[in-house]
Amino acid sequence: MSAAASFRQRFGAWFGGISDKAVDVLPVRVGGPQYRRPTVTPASVLGLDQALIWMVIGLLAWSIIMVYSASIAMPDNPRFGKIAPTHFLLRHSMAIGMAFVGALLAFQVSMATWEKIARKLFLLSLVLLVAVLIPHVGTVVNGARRWLSLGIMNFQPSELAKFAVLIYAADYMVRKMAVKERFFRAVLPMGAAVVVVGVLLLAEPDMGAFMVIVVIAMGILFLGGVNARMFFLIAFLVVLAFVIMIGFSEWRRERIFAYLNPWDEKHALGKGYQLSHALIAIGRGEIFGVGLGRSVEKLHWLPEAHTDFLLAVIGEEFGLMGVLTLIIMFLWITRRIMHIGRRAVALDRVFSGLVAQGVAVWVGFQAFINMGVNLGALPTKGLTLPFMSFGGSAILMNLVALAVVLRVDYENKELMRGGHP
Repeated sequence: MSAAASFRQRFGAWFGGISDKAVDVLPVRVGGPQYRRPTVTPASVLGLDQALIWMVIGLLAWSIIMVYSASIAMPDNPRFGKIAPTHFLLRHSMAIGMAFVGALLAFQVSMATWEKIARKLFLLSLVLLVAVLIPHVGTVVNGARRWLSLGIMNFQPSELAKFAVLIYAADYMVRKMAVKERFFRAVLPMGAAVVVVGVLLLAEPDMGAFMVIVVIAMGILFLGGVNARMFFLIAFLVVLAFVIMIGFSEWRRERIFAYLNPWDEKHALGKGYQLSHALIAIGRGEIFGVGLGRSVEKLHWLPEAHTDFLLAVIGEEFGLMGVLTLIIMFLWITRRIMHIGRRAVALDRVFSGLVAQGVAVWVGFQAFINMGVNLGALPTKGLTLPFMSFGGSAILMNLVALAVVLRVDYENKELMRGGHP
């Protein structure tokens, strides 16, 4: 008779009867992290976040429809020359296709590799921001020098700068975690890097991209655990800096005045023209919209209807319900990405967690600004709607950032299965 059988016979009754199965199963795990329970892995722990992927695919599909609808009248505009009615549709579709390829390549890069190349990527973005300011190198559109011509497309270095600052800030906070309570050793070097980027962006000029980059950097500082008093001091200095920039720039002051009263005779045909026609478009849409393709404002009344003011066309054609649907989709995406970041931090993968949460701040804040501008809640600012507006560089970097988030999620789940990220 075995020792286990003898134990059951003598003392089993005292403990209410212990079955063979109960004795064979230990009440605690043994063997450290290599021990695995012989159970089926839950479906939520397997594979990629398909809900997030399909939500973004839904936005991209909707963007193809709306870019085509918003640009259908462009061939009649002499400014664009002789172009086909499907010109912007084809270019936008090609940009999404190239962005998918870029996203697939970005997903193959491990988070450890992103952490290693963070500083090099930041330096590359600085080089491109300098290159775009060189005459005959940077392409000028509407008086702004923001693009580099790559033949098949114009690339906007400021979009890469958003991603590069995000990766660099996350890496910086991990490296400075031990001194994050000290202002000069923890925050000042990061602040200097953002100022350098800001000077180059304001020289283009592109204040909108600079605002997004500042918010990304501050968001990662806050999420990285910077002292609250230090964070609010930084926020105060940032707001003060933007107020000073607006105060010393006449055309920026005019934008603020036009935002406050776009219907004024002085602004209606000037700085307030886009905002007033965006509000007209949204007002025409009412609750359910005038119907897909039936927008009037896109017929040469609303400038940049296929880029910065795409939401106004959505509001006119799909009404309040369309705008609310879009807002809910962006809220869901932002929350989902933030959840992936929190899970990474809980698994002690701080860099990965900060990167994912930084992407959530980027997408959420830029969508908020674009929607606020279209709805007249914020002054006019040249920022696209993520995953929606026409623009190859923005779509490319949006999908690359999403691919990095999915990589974080993939490595999280590998770790939760007991493997190695």
